[in-house]
Amino acid sequence: MKKHNFSAGPAVLPAPVLKEAAKAVANYQGSGLGLIEMSHRGPEFTAIIEEANALMHELLAIPANSGYHVLWLTGGASTQFFMVPMNLLDNGETAAYVDTGVWANKAIKEAKAFGNVEVLASSKEQNYTFIPKGYKIPKHAKYLHLTSNNTIFGTQIQRMPKSPVPIVCDMSSDFLSRPVEVSNYGLIYAGAQKNLGPAGTTVVIVREDMLGKVNRYLPTMLDYRTFIAENSLYNTPPVFPIYVSMLTMRWIKKTGGLKAMHRRNKAKAALLYNEIDANPLFTGTVAKEDRSLMNICFVMTKGHEALEKEFLKETEANGMVGLKGHRSVGGFRASTYNALPKAGVQALVDLMQDFARRKG
Repeated sequence: MKKHNFSAGPAVLPAPVLKEAAKAVANYQGSGLGLIEMSHRGPEFTAIIEEANALMHELLAIPANSGYHVLWLTGGASTQFFMVPMNLLDNGETAAYVDTGVWANKAIKEAKAFGNVEVLASSKEQNYTFIPKGYKIPKHAKYLHLTSNNTIFGTQIQRMPKSPVPIVCDMSSDFLSRPVEVSNYGLIYAGAQKNLGPAGTTVVIVREDMLGKVNRYLPTMLDYRTFIAENSLYNTPPVFPIYVSMLTMRWIKKTGGLKAMHRRNKAKAALLYNEIDANPLFTGTVAKEDRSLMNICFVMTKGHEALEKEFLKETEANGMVGLKGHRSVGGFRASTYNALPKAGVQALVDLMQDFARRKG
């Protein structure tokens, strides 16, 4: 049976990317060696990382000589929670944060070790069911930290605020799902395992003039400038995740780029949200204006909670995996990342309608 992968991450990858990546593991381009046993200093991987950088610049329309650098790091977004303030926030300085979910909260906790943190707004008391708006951004802050999409709770910033200070953004779960004006940001970071590639690499896009302004000692491996100087090759990088990420960006480009990807993602989300709103057995969990296009959270309507386990069992029996909601929300979470075909969403909608006819 064909599986429909709704997992929040590591997540679904495009079928042609998986096919090409599998071939490369055993025999890369007829070389007689698998990619994962080849030197990262060799011409094969040099070509891969150079193409990955070029594709990132092309897809995000990053101008040449703009001062932005694409870095391929490790440690996930969680490492960036402390690496960002370590590199950007000096002792006694202030950074502004908006608390929109579990990961934003973790970023706030880490930043407090390196300077002053001003939390401008939070939706924590309402279990992160909306994106705070209308807060004032202090001009004295070194940067404003935002989380563009909240994987656990299913909210997404639909319009970034205008900021008098550089914006640092954790885009882990909606990176490359829609066009982004990179010039609006001082630094962007994202774990690869949602829309870009397998777990194991983390992308950082940083404007060079953000760096070199703190007085503290920076360990070599935690200094962004190390990776700028060495084209992310200071030490052995995560070769295979970078390769698969490069293949995924090829696929995004071939299928129309980020504008086309955004159109498809909006269509998939609309299909499922329309069913949630119309179906008497299901209800959404967040404010409609803040609904995520990537992580769609919903629960059983009040009075029908006893049906939750039965519905989840039916999704699994019908080849749908990864739909159990995070424990913070409960219910269900359908992660409709780039590589999930619309047919997968349609299969879920069909099952929801059938379930309501039988159980409603």
